[in-house]
Amino acid sequence: MGARKTDEQHVRNITKNSSGTYSVTIPIEFIRELYWQKGQQVTFRLRGNRLIIQDWDS
Repeated sequence: MGARKTDEQHVRNITKNSSGTYSVTIPIEFIRELYWQKGQQVTFRLRGNRLIIQDWDS
């Protein structure tokens, strides 16, 4: 099943695996624009009701 794109928003589903970890896929356009790669470490931060994901080195 492919991801839906509505206007300029990329809609994704949150999934839960058997170990209880939650995940969401990041659109490939964003990965390419940020030059992120498989295995890259990122940090997560909450700002209000938004989740901020950044490169760990930034």
